[in-house]
Amino acid sequence: MKQTTQLETGTEGKSDVRAGDKPPAGFARRSRPSRQAAYEPDEALSNYAAPPLQPWEEDAPRSAQPPAAPSNTLMPKAAKRMVILAIVWLVFLLFVSLKSAHATPEAGGAASAALSSAKASYQLHCAACHGTDRLGGIGPALLPENLSRLRKGEALKVVRDGRPATQMAGFGQALAADQLAALVDWIYTPVVPAPLWREADIRASRIQHAEPAKLPARPVFEADPLNLFLVVEAGDHHVSVLDGDRLEVIHRFPSRHALHGGPKFADGGRYVFFASRDGWVTKYDLWNLKVVAEVRAGINTRNLAASPDGRHIAIANYLPHTLVLLDGDLNLLKVLEVSDRDGKHSSRVSAVYDATPRHSFIAALKDVPEVWEISYDPAADEIPAGLIHDHAQREGAFIPGYLNPCRTQLNDPLDDFFFTQDYAELMGASREGKGQVVNLDARKKIADLPLAGMPHLGSGITWDWRGRRVMASTNLQAAEVTVIDLQSREVVRRIPTRGPGFFLRSHENSRYAFVDSMMSPEYKHVLQVIDKETLKVVHELTEQPGRTLAHVEFTRDGSYALASLWEDDGALLVFDAQTLAEVKRIPMRKPVGKYNVWNKIMREEGTSH
Repeated sequence: MKQTTQLETGTEGKSDVRAGDKPPAGFARRSRPSRQAAYEPDEALSNYAAPPLQPWEEDAPRSAQPPAAPSNTLMPKAAKRMVILAIVWLVFLLFVSLKSAHATPEAGGAASAALSSAKASYQLHCAACHGTDRLGGIGPALLPENLSRLRKGEALKVVRDGRPATQMAGFGQALAADQLAALVDWIYTPVVPAPLWREADIRASRIQHAEPAKLPARPVFEADPLNLFLVVEAGDHHVSVLDGDRLEVIHRFPSRHALHGGPKFADGGRYVFFASRDGWVTKYDLWNLKVVAEVRAGINTRNLAASPDGRHIAIANYLPHTLVLLDGDLNLLKVLEVSDRDGKHSSRVSAVYDATPRHSFIAALKDVPEVWEISYDPAADEIPAGLIHDHAQREGAFIPGYLNPCRTQLNDPLDDFFFTQDYAELMGASREGKGQVVNLDARKKIADLPLAGMPHLGSGITWDWRGRRVMASTNLQAAEVTVIDLQSREVVRRIPTRGPGFFLRSHENSRYAFVDSMMSPEYKHVLQVIDKETLKVVHELTEQPGRTLAHVEFTRDGSYALASLWEDDGALLVFDAQTLAEVKRIPMRKPVGKYNVWNKIMREEGTSH
């Protein structure tokens, strides 16, 4: 049951940072074994070395040796303690070595048997759909990189009971409990060496489903094609096409497993491109409601970007470390191996974005401190490579500017970006919260950002506030929305929220911005409404505690705001954007995101790009 609460003000929270003390220095020579070493026999054995012989213990002349103590001399107490400790230590080491000799083969044999059982179970029950190498087939890839958002407990439940309304059957009757657990443990184990996905693999994977030239060049439905929503339903891996005027579903089709990064529209909204976590890229004709082509561009994929005309597609991969470039028909153009300038350190690609005014893609690199810009303009200027003596006289090495990376060197990697409206500057942050402003023309950092926690700049929005242009962003760790002046780059306001949030959405025709608290176990069922003029939370929309309410998207004209009840028996909740009253509820299977064609292709200020 939806509830509403009027709010006016909140308080900001601060966190303390404590530094650890330095450990005490050890003895310089011949220190006694510590108590900790006695409880770590494996490390003690591996690091044990006999103490060096003293001069009188070697084959030295008798005159060089110390005189023997008289037989009636009593042994000092300290020496007695040393002898007793040495005897106890030797007995302990003997005990540990005997125990290890007996225990290791048995434990190793059990582990080896469990591993063999898991591999056999996989080949018998899973390989037909998920591939003999776990890289996926008609089912998703079963690798830890692709299962990062699925907890082992949930995975065990799926393997045991299956997934309703899908081809995933349950194997609880065929496998014992320990076999099921071993199988799940195995699919969460990395493949060593890491699997590869080469150019030949990409080309061989391509599937042509329909010929675009043979499809009508007009919509086959009556709805406004620019006010359609695509709703990604993760509950059963489908996508629904929603008429944004009548607020009704007009079509629903199956998708690849675990779509990620949001669909990208092209060619005036006729075509849309999807990327799945296991690397599949799908081209969909939204006017004809048909899948056109598919290709697998990687093994673990983050997202994709598409040029506005749909002629160039870029895919960001975690595995392998590549940025893949395709043409509009999903034919391979180029694979860029991602590493630093010297080629010494490779990197995952966190995300790739289309910078429409620049006719280029911008890539965020996870593991090296660089930002890449890849021009898809065939007439792009050449890129200097290596040392250049005189750029004007072309004294040096150059590479083509088309589909090659132009690098901006930074001090810290940037994991996510927000772009100014003209795309001349980007505001980025690392996972450690270090914020930077980068000028893409000057190819350098020009300012720091005073951010805290883990800002999610990729979901940032902008608006005009009291004569200034401001940007606002959620935070994945701190319970706040941070509002920054885009000219001075100063924090204008830190708006307290119920908890850390992921999505922030608005529309140029709406006074309100909606923010979730989905990273908070206590408040993930709450949507808060911020007044963009007063910069205060003024309203709350709530669902049952424990359920997730998130990801707002507006209709083309901004009159309605649609939110996702992010559950398998969930729904789209439609709110009047002015009165904030709920006007409709549309049942959906875990609707994780919804995307309006107009807002996306026009780069509307209230939504992410």
